[in-house]
Amino acid sequence: MSLQQDLENRSGNQCELCTSTSNLSVYEVKPKLTGGGGVDGSLLACETCVTQIENPEEVDANHWRCLNDAMWSEHRAVKVVAWRMLSRLRKEGWPQDLLDMMYLEDDDLRFAKESGDHLEESEKIIHRDANGAILQAGDSVVLIKDLKVKGSSMVAKQGTAVRRISLDHENAKYIEGKVGPTQIVIITDYVKKMADKE
Repeated sequence: MSLQQDLENRSGNQCELCTSTSNLSVYEVKPKLTGGGGVDGSLLACETCVTQIENPEEVDANHWRCLNDAMWSEHRAVKVVAWRMLSRLRKEGWPQDLLDMMYLEDDDLRFAKESGDHLEESEKIIHRDANGAILQAGDSVVLIKDLKVKGSSMVAKQGTAVRRISLDHENAKYIEGKVGPTQIVIITDYVKKMADKE
């Protein structure tokens, strides 16, 4: 069975956020590295919900009153997106009340916070590569110099691609990614963002 069919069966063929039955598609919760992708990291969502998730300036707060029900979903992806949208809208008042009632397991909460939606604009840490390009969780980067990996004899060579990075939310200079089988912390001054087609 396809991912779409699995999600249609799980949701009863309706948006798992607002219960709309029109213009439904698979929405993969980003970043895939820390939990997105597959049935567990995806949900069935209508075009209205997806557009507002991806375009914060188009958010209609009243549309998201549907999260009063969706936040109790047993499915990780639905809970994470509900938490992110409530966090983004918390200044409206009622979303903060729902957030106060909501409970997420530690892993799910960590995953939910990857988007930074819970932070004020002034608190958000911006990660930039050596050329000043903004890095986001899930991006791929290339090392621009040889890097000795602390605590091991390994040297990560210049030109090595590090795919699907995650961001350190406390330090704008640190990202994490896998070089071979090893998960390492990399300083952003030593990487260049790869174009999507690379």
